[in-house]
Amino acid sequence: MKKTGKVVILMLDSFGIGGAVDAAKFGDAGANTLKHIMEKRGFLKIPNMTFLGLQRAAQASDGTFKTEKQESAQITLPSKYGFMHEKSHGKDTSSGHWEMAGVPVLFNWGYFKPDYPSFPKELVDNICKEAGLPGILGNKAASGTEIIKELGEEHMKTGKPICYTSADSVFQIAAHEESFGLDKLYNLCEIAFKYVKPYNIARVIARPFIGTSADNFTRTKNRHDYSVKPPAPTILDKIKNAGGQVIGIGKISDIYAGQGITKKVKASGLEELFNTTLAEIKTAEKGSLVFTNFVDFDMVWGHRRDVEGYATGLEYFDKRLPEIQNVLEDDDIVFITADHGCDPTYTGTDHTRENVPVLMFGKKVLGAFIGGRDTYADIAQTIATYFDLEGFENAKSFL
Repeated sequence: MKKTGKVVILMLDSFGIGGAVDAAKFGDAGANTLKHIMEKRGFLKIPNMTFLGLQRAAQASDGTFKTEKQESAQITLPSKYGFMHEKSHGKDTSSGHWEMAGVPVLFNWGYFKPDYPSFPKELVDNICKEAGLPGILGNKAASGTEIIKELGEEHMKTGKPICYTSADSVFQIAAHEESFGLDKLYNLCEIAFKYVKPYNIARVIARPFIGTSADNFTRTKNRHDYSVKPPAPTILDKIKNAGGQVIGIGKISDIYAGQGITKKVKASGLEELFNTTLAEIKTAEKGSLVFTNFVDFDMVWGHRRDVEGYATGLEYFDKRLPEIQNVLEDDDIVFITADHGCDPTYTGTDHTRENVPVLMFGKKVLGAFIGGRDTYADIAQTIATYFDLEGFENAKSFL
């Protein structure tokens, strides 16, 4: 393994740029997260990502995208920029992350139906029996924040956990961190994870919350995802096996079921995630991958169809990008990308099938337009080339 520098992936969860050729198949024709935020907002101050090629990539991805003039950028480093098509069969978190790490999901996940009851009786009975529960609440597809408002007080009175799903391949369990207990919630998720395996479900997610009533219930940062492991070695595994360090920030470790991770760093909220990423870049050794999922774009703003929140988040992220530039060493490279779309102006609350941007910058990067990539796995192949590791089939480096 060549350890001349380090790699950073800044993964803006759900930051799509439209134009997916198979969007109609997913019911997402015309979805475009970036374009519609700019149109709805009327302006979007993102000069640094624009300098790195974001708007040019968006124009190439979706010919209907109209570029917007920006103020002067503080970023000065050259970049390669383009967009990526998703090869995986789904538009979910696991599929997008695994594919950018070199392992597209070429099978179909299992899903629970959205209406009550979402979960098969046998599944619920098995979980409740082993966990010693009197039953569950919810049992339907729902917004995580709305369902704790709806059922949180009943949960605290009865001790029944709130179980719900979404358009993703997930079984989610919300419980009060104090009255139910965090350890009890985690143990319940482990039991549920065992019983959802025959249904080919990607993740069981613990969603702890605090508060005393529906008026003040708040989810905490002690979320934990219990994920199926990727079906083949990812770039994370290859770096780790070659003696490099893989630093997963936020929910990265959970998404890969801990596979290929050498250091798991807990953080939540856009500001804390950015601060933590900056700190880890400063201390990471050469031969390291620092990988952060900025989940608020998806969880807080995309799914809740909050255009203003999404736009403000993008502006905050963009404003802080020069801080990343300032701590890079000569051979370091940084990727900005996403795992799927979640157009906050689109119908429903689901992810949207879109192309995603790929921006790569560093002091020794040769600036260029790299076009439309056939798969997110080109990021993994580029990192493999950078570290001189064995690559991936059907993926091409753009180093």
